[in-house]
Amino acid sequence: MAIGSKNLDAVSLRDRSDDELVEELQKAKESLFNLRFQGATGQLESHGRLKAVRRDIARIYTIMRERELGIVAVVAAPAESKKAEAKSEKAEAEAEPKKAAAKKTAAKAEVKADDDAEAPKKAAPRKRTTKKAASAEDGAE
Repeated sequence: MAIGSKNLDAVSLRDRSDDELVEELQKAKESLFNLRFQGATGQLESHGRLKAVRRDIARIYTIMRERELGIVAVVAAPAESKKAEAKSEKAEAEAEPKKAAAKKTAAKAEVKADDDAEAPKKAAPRKRTTKKAASAEDGAE
């Protein structure tokens, strides 16, 4: 491969998981930043390395986009994927009763809101305070 590429050909990238691709992308972007900085300060020895790192970044983005569109199947680590599936199934099983309860309360709230919207609202009667009650009794006498 070109200068600076460390086994970042498309075949080896497709064998990696999404998390590994994100990590590799971050490393490549940091490397590109450092190379640009070296170029600005006049310390860059190999200008071909800039081109290689940019191509590596483009290659990683291409693989990620292929997976997003479903063009290429996602390859996950077997041990990690089984653990992740077990956790997600457990979380879904625990969430089912909560979802059902949430649906019931939402339905009750809708029915109550509909009832409140149909019935005209009446103003609550005002209560007399002790001062007003006392002055009303004085005025009546």
